[in-house]
Amino acid sequence: MPPVQKRAHEGPSVQWPAITTETLPWTRGAVFGAMTRRDQAAQRDKYEAAITPAIAKLDYAPSQEVAAAAEDAATEMARFDAELGGEIAPFSAILLRSESAASSNIEQLTASARSVALAELGDVSKVNASLIAANTAAMQSAVALADKLDVDSILQMHHALMQVVDPKEAGKWRNQQVWIGGSSFGPSGAAFVAPHHDRVPAAIDDLVAYMKRDDIPVLIQVAIAHAQFETIHPFTDGNGRTGRALIHALLRGTGLTRNVTVPVSSGLLADTDAYFDALTTYRDGDPEPIILATATASFKAIANGRQLVADLRLISESWKERIRARSHSATWPIADLLIRQPVVNAKILNEQLGIGPTHVRRHMDVLAQAGVVQLTKVHPRGVFWRAQEVLDVLDTFATNAGKRNRSH
Repeated sequence: MPPVQKRAHEGPSVQWPAITTETLPWTRGAVFGAMTRRDQAAQRDKYEAAITPAIAKLDYAPSQEVAAAAEDAATEMARFDAELGGEIAPFSAILLRSESAASSNIEQLTASARSVALAELGDVSKVNASLIAANTAAMQSAVALADKLDVDSILQMHHALMQVVDPKEAGKWRNQQVWIGGSSFGPSGAAFVAPHHDRVPAAIDDLVAYMKRDDIPVLIQVAIAHAQFETIHPFTDGNGRTGRALIHALLRGTGLTRNVTVPVSSGLLADTDAYFDALTTYRDGDPEPIILATATASFKAIANGRQLVADLRLISESWKERIRARSHSATWPIADLLIRQPVVNAKILNEQLGIGPTHVRRHMDVLAQAGVVQLTKVHPRGVFWRAQEVLDVLDTFATNAGKRNRSH
């Protein structure tokens, strides 16, 4: 007998379909006996899972106000990207790391800039820092794959994100039912039950077709694609971070950003309640709140990004006054590297700048005397040097991004 399908909500009267649902059987499994009686009583033999509408060929016209906000945000984003075009190397890398940390922070994953930098160099002692470092890899993958955004590239983004923490599921569509909220024992009482896993491949194919269209204003397309991805929820874990990486793949793939990763997640952090509410409203058939949330987040992100870049420029200028080295000395390229990678060791200096291990200490002593770096010993991985001024600026950025305006 085929599953029963029905409308999930009537939703507002807009040109966009709400999700539907289907009633499916739920097998409680052996874990049922390990539940409390209260949890057992809450479980049901059937549940309702979402069915995402096909959106590849849909046309949608938001209200004039929302369309204007999206257009203004896209214009400001392109301006910010162009501003940094001539001096991009340090700021591109640091903005991408900042966006990765902010995206993780939305899901309550936080760590200091120093811990994240050490995690990127192989220190696995702090779990959150390792997860955020993996998110940076996913963001890098997203940007690198922007020119050929397809099913395989989404899987590669997820693999980059999850290969360390969950190698068995990394880069694979889920093969089980997932839900948000409620009990961990079953979908009964969940705030949202994602589509059955058998529906994921077709839903992703439809989403990819939508993302390949070139007749939709970019920020509207980005917001809707992100919301549709989060509704499909195609992975067992890492959906939110992969979905936010997808935002940057679209921004880069459409040409709106060419040089930098605009830290949109730092803008979403300003009001995470509004962000999650907007995803719910999208599922009810109204994309306007998620479009508006994305536009608002873009303005906030650009303001945060401009402040970060300004602070880093000041640090770089102060270093030029303090460092005592000949103009052709390798000390100067090391200083430039520290702006975008504020924790280094001899291996990194060799890989990035070709500086041999016998010369490292001489250059780092010059930088230490200028107050640019401090020596850090991390057992058993040897000696690291850190640029604390840069790390402090990154932590300040994270603090400012995390100042949340609770909507309820």
